[in-house]
Amino acid sequence: MANHKSALKRIRSSNKKRLTNRYHAKTMRNALKNIRLTEDKAEATEKLPQVMSLIDKLAKRGIIHKNKAANLKSGLMKKVNAL
Repeated sequence: MANHKSALKRIRSSNKKRLTNRYHAKTMRNALKNIRLTEDKAEATEKLPQVMSLIDKLAKRGIIHKNKAANLKSGLMKKVNAL
């Protein structure tokens, strides 16, 4: 266990950041799942910009890697265009 005051604070802050990162990553995964399960092209096209924006924001914050964000976005585009 940590003995220094700064180390205790680091534990608290890193735990808080971990929880927020998990929340945002799970929100992204749910949005991806919703758009992938959509069979209607119009509805998927309508949801696409919001999901793309969400993925970009997570990549910018460092929650997901920029290459993973690019792969997710290209896969989504292929899926929506194939509908």
